[in-house]
Amino acid sequence: MSTPKIVLFYVFTPLADPEAIRVWQRDLGDALGLRGRVIISEHGVNGTLGGDLPALKKWARSFRSYAAFADTDIKWSEGTGLDAEGLSLDFPRLSVKVRAEIVSFGAPGELAVDDNGVVGGGIRLAPEDLHELVSSRDDVVFFDGRNALEAEIGRFKNAIVPDTETTRDFVELLDSGAYDDLKGKPVVTYCTGGIRCEVLSSLMVSRGFGEVYQLEGGIVRYGEKYGDDGLWEGSLYVFDKRESIDFSDHAAIIGECVGCGAATARTANCPEASCRRQFVVCEDCDAVECAEHSVASAG
Repeated sequence: MSTPKIVLFYVFTPLADPEAIRVWQRDLGDALGLRGRVIISEHGVNGTLGGDLPALKKWARSFRSYAAFADTDIKWSEGTGLDAEGLSLDFPRLSVKVRAEIVSFGAPGELAVDDNGVVGGGIRLAPEDLHELVSSRDDVVFFDGRNALEAEIGRFKNAIVPDTETTRDFVELLDSGAYDDLKGKPVVTYCTGGIRCEVLSSLMVSRGFGEVYQLEGGIVRYGEKYGDDGLWEGSLYVFDKRESIDFSDHAAIIGECVGCGAATARTANCPEASCRRQFVVCEDCDAVECAEHSVASAG
C-alpha cells in the first residue's frame, strides 16, 4: 500500500562544488520519483520533498551517506496523496537549483558557515529547554522569523511578528532600529523547521542583540513534542498544497478572514491576475472576490 510522505530538511556546511550536489540530488530525485524543491549554495542545502515512503527512505539513506550531511535532521510528515504514477500530489514537479543563499535573506556576505553549521548564531533551545527558560524568566520575547502571513494562522503566544512579506525584509527592519528595545532581553527566534532562525539569529547577534536563542527543529519539532498543549497556538503554514497542518484535533483557529472576519486557518492566492499576494480568507469570501479588493472596499 502506498504511503505518501513529505520530508523537510536543511544543513549548513561548506560545499566546494554546489553544482555537483545539484546534479546528484536532481538525478536521485528523478530516479526515485520524488517531487519538491531543493536549494543548494556554498553554505549548504535546504529542501522539502514528497513521495512514497519507501522512495523517501532510499533518498534519506543516500543523502546521509555523504559525510557532510550524515547528521542532518530530517523531519517527516504526512503527505496528501499520490497520483496514479506514485508521484506526490503536494508538489507539481521536482526543482533542484543552485542559488547564492539556501534561505533568501539577501545577505549572503554576512553568513559564515563551518563544519559545525552557522557561525555566530543564537543559542539552541530544544522544546523542553524553551519551557525551562520561559518558566525561569518573565522577560522572554518570542520573535517570529517567518513572513507575517504565516503568523496570522499560527504563532507562539504573545510573539512579536515583524511586518514582513518576504524573508529579505528582516535585514531592513533590523537595520532600521525597529527592535533595538529588545537588545537587553532574552529573544527566542522561531520558524517552521529551524532554517530561517539559523540565519536570523546570527544577523541579530551581529547587530548587538545580546541574548538570542533559536528554537532547535523549529515549530515542527516543538509541535511534535507538545502539540497544542504548550506555548504554540493555531495552525502551521506550510509551502505545499496542504497549505497548513495542525498538531492535534484541538488546534485553535486564530486566523481571521480578510473579507468577513470569520475564524479560519485557510490561506489562498489572490485570484486577480494583477495581484500576487496571499491572504487568510475563508472559502465563502474567496469564492466571491479578491481579498485585496475586499480590504480596499472595507476601508
